[in-house]
Amino acid sequence: MLKDIDFKKVNNVAMAVVPQDEIDGKPTWKVYLMNLKKKPILGVIINSKGYGKVNEKSVETSRLRQMFDKVEASSYVEVELLYDELTALTNEFWVSFWENDFMYDKKFVFVTESITNKHLTELPLLDEKGILIK
Repeated sequence: MLKDIDFKKVNNVAMAVVPQDEIDGKPTWKVYLMNLKKKPILGVIINSKGYGKVNEKSVETSRLRQMFDKVEASSYVEVELLYDELTALTNEFWVSFWENDFMYDKKFVFVTESITNKHLTELPLLDEKGILIK
């Protein structure tokens, strides 16, 4: 049955994490979904969670779900704010959307300790430095 499902590859959609000003003396990061396509994507659903080990103890954050009716071509939407202590975890974003009457989905995973200033690069669309996964 699984062999009968047409899984198409997701192209030109990315997740970005950008450093922000501190809140209460703690660094923060904004997470963005970027549509790098020349057409909008529709019915976008994003499930996010963090997980990993802190002091040898397994930790998992609450699961967040967001929906965006439309993300315009060559644009982005803000998904959530990450506090710096969450960057020690693996942060996973499962994105589903419709394009040309087909539902696509892709998991974007920022592995443990990958959200750091040493991994910053120039980001398309945002004109800022951040961490990008395509």
